[in-house]
Amino acid sequence: MRRSLISLGLAALVLLIWPASALAATTDPLLGTAGNYAVLAGTAITNTGPSWITGQMGVSPGSSVTGFPGAGGATSGHIDAANPASCQALADLGPPNGGACTNAGGGAETRASGETPCTSEPVNLGGLTLGPGLYCGGTLGITGGETLTLTGGGIYIFQSAATLITGNSSRVLLTGGAQPCDIFWTVASSATIAPATTFVGNIMAVTMIAMQTGATLNGRAMARNGAVTLDTNRIIQPSGCIGGFTTSYPTPTYVPPPPGNILPATLGVPWELINEFPWMLLIAVGAGLGATVMVVSNRRRRRRRA
Repeated sequence: MRRSLISLGLAALVLLIWPASALAATTDPLLGTAGNYAVLAGTAITNTGPSWITGQMGVSPGSSVTGFPGAGGATSGHIDAANPASCQALADLGPPNGGACTNAGGGAETRASGETPCTSEPVNLGGLTLGPGLYCGGTLGITGGETLTLTGGGIYIFQSAATLITGNSSRVLLTGGAQPCDIFWTVASSATIAPATTFVGNIMAVTMIAMQTGATLNGRAMARNGAVTLDTNRIIQPSGCIGGFTTSYPTPTYVPPPPGNILPATLGVPWELINEFPWMLLIAVGAGLGATVMVVSNRRRRRRRA
């Protein structure tokens, strides 16, 4: 009887502390060939300073790319400018924006922005801890210095009916198996990622994206109809998800910044590694071992008394 009670207690403990992740009904918007790029723009890509991009870049129907490789900018992949590959990628991102390519189902941005029902969130997401799901608001952002925590494996979609704006030194923190490739930000207008922000996820803006000085992105910057502007940024394109939620895209070649560069070689280390460690599981295992030791110890005492 005591053993059964202990087993039930441990099972309840694991259920209570394990992230509620796999229950989310939110579906992957499927990036198609847009997922092959770290930076994707409709009109132009401009860069100032030593930006370092792990992944490919593309622009269509525009063809302007400035600051790569000049001004210290570099990418581990090639750049597609107004060619068939970038044309199809922009079409897969959203409705045709003047290019000749077509897509199925309106594109990833259209699918993500049209999904329902959503949970309404305040303008400031800083200080919140959210699990997989669909979240929406008129304007979304993170106040400077604050953290949005996403916990649990699954699809996250954030729908902004206007803009996405972060404050200086804000960040998105992943725990409990959340993956950058499973996080989608659909923005009806423009996105501005402020200086020194550590941001995570696939940004899909209808007009433009501005990555300001020193901001980092573990994800993708994709502006359907406008430009992506960079200024001393670090962008790492996700290569796919362990959980299998997202279509697998080519793994980008990792190119670290040179020694002495002001940008981190990776994003969020060591705090991402610290928070990704399954501390809750470790606690549950420890509790189980402790209970087992207590049972064995009680039995030995009884035998000695007998």
